[in-house]
Amino acid sequence: MNAPEKIVAAKVAGTLDRAAALSSLSEGRRFDVVIIGGGATGLGIAVDAAARGFQVALLERHDFGKGTSSRATKLLHGGVRYLAQGNISLVREALHERTQVLRNAPHLAQPLAFLTPTYGIKGALIDRPFYGIGLKLYDLLAGAAGLGDTEFLSAARTLALMPGVRADHLSGSIRYWDGQFDDARLAVALARTAVAHGAALLNHCPVIALAHDGERVSGVQARDEISGQTLNIQAGCVINACGVWVDAVRRMDQAAPGDMVAPSQGVHLVVDAEFLHSDHALLVPKTRDGRVLFAVPWLGKLILGTTDSPRNDLAEEPRPFDEEVAFILEEAARYLARAPGPADIRSVWVGLRPLVKPPSNDGANTKALSREHTVVVDSSGLTTVTGGKWTTYRAMAEDVLEACAEQGLIDRRGLGATRDLRLIGAPDDSGQPISAAPGPHLYGSDAAAMLAMPGARNWLTPELSEAMVRFAVRVEGARTLEDVLARRSRLLFLDARAAIAVAPVVAGLIAQELGQGYDASADLAAFLGLADGYCWPS
Repeated sequence: MNAPEKIVAAKVAGTLDRAAALSSLSEGRRFDVVIIGGGATGLGIAVDAAARGFQVALLERHDFGKGTSSRATKLLHGGVRYLAQGNISLVREALHERTQVLRNAPHLAQPLAFLTPTYGIKGALIDRPFYGIGLKLYDLLAGAAGLGDTEFLSAARTLALMPGVRADHLSGSIRYWDGQFDDARLAVALARTAVAHGAALLNHCPVIALAHDGERVSGVQARDEISGQTLNIQAGCVINACGVWVDAVRRMDQAAPGDMVAPSQGVHLVVDAEFLHSDHALLVPKTRDGRVLFAVPWLGKLILGTTDSPRNDLAEEPRPFDEEVAFILEEAARYLARAPGPADIRSVWVGLRPLVKPPSNDGANTKALSREHTVVVDSSGLTTVTGGKWTTYRAMAEDVLEACAEQGLIDRRGLGATRDLRLIGAPDDSGQPISAAPGPHLYGSDAAAMLAMPGARNWLTPELSEAMVRFAVRVEGARTLEDVLARRSRLLFLDARAAIAVAPVVAGLIAQELGQGYDASADLAAFLGLADGYCWPS
């Protein structure tokens, strides 16, 4: 970057400055906490630990939010299905934490109303009271953290609010409230907030070994994929927060620790918003396989999902099974007046859930496994956390640090430091809803800084401007096309073919920002291969 560009970046709080992070990690000082993994859980721990005054380092092998944390259903929720399972404590905690996220990142997380339609005599006499009572209990558990009262709506009112729902035999609906958010951009906000509190964070920097002092874990060895530099980082507490990949890190410490995770695959389809034509989301509480199906307006599109299929592998880019895509389309056709088909799919993406399995479970039924998080401190001191969900990331972070304190890995201090900690970019009001098309409102109080970048009026697509690309590189730590088009912008998740079309132009802008160290041709080839998997049929 030239000098003026450096000045612009330096004025933005929480800039993910790679050179500064490398310098901090290379100087040989001992950190209080080193976190492996830059998803929701790891980033939440980094923010909490840094806010408590600990010296914190976090290393992510790919990019912040690259895995499951950018592939959620985009909902902040207590868990209607968990309520049906009788898991009252999990629902109550999640409802409380939902409110904290909405308050601390109002530009990226907002309330969302849901409609559950009912059909025919059975719908009117059985389904309507049954689901209504359950959702009234949901309100009761939320208490002061509730976002709105559950209501019984007539068929006419339902169609007025959601013109895209199937009208024949519609007897009415139940309306209730939850939240939605932009998961990948929330991950970036957490990363920047941690940096603003003194943490050193690096993406594209895999941990390749654990360091030991006798039988105790004393740090990590990592390799920065951008510079090629090897880092030896010492820490009193090493936390493994790698989601579905935690078992691979544990094997660095123990020969055969026994796997903690049974991965489950969730598929999401993105179609045009006109198929629902509503600012309300649709909830189908029980599909043919007993799951919940959502149709969620998000960033100008409509998300349909999700599935729950066990997997035995841990692919970094999992692909949907043909039958999963067919299932979602078939279920959606039962409730939408105009049913989308395969040709209407703008993007398809898959997330792997890190479900915690009991020792006797063979992974055959992932719907039955625990969605709650689990924290394990091994005899070496390596602390592993997995399970859970985005909504409860902050509570998970507190639990992890309290477990570390109980084992004497860190001192006990500052519990509750993040309860009311507003994240980088949090404005005084939420502006446009998350269901609206992408724009400056997603940057919150940083919108002015983004718009000050060159190219603010040069829109590369309706969702992405030149200034957004430059801001992603200068301030938000993006280093590849995928970083920009999948997570700083969500274009790959919204319209894969549009992302493919604009990729050469974006690669040119990244090259201008990063200079000779960036291989635009190689990055473009890698991204095009990746993006093909988001197209359907690919």
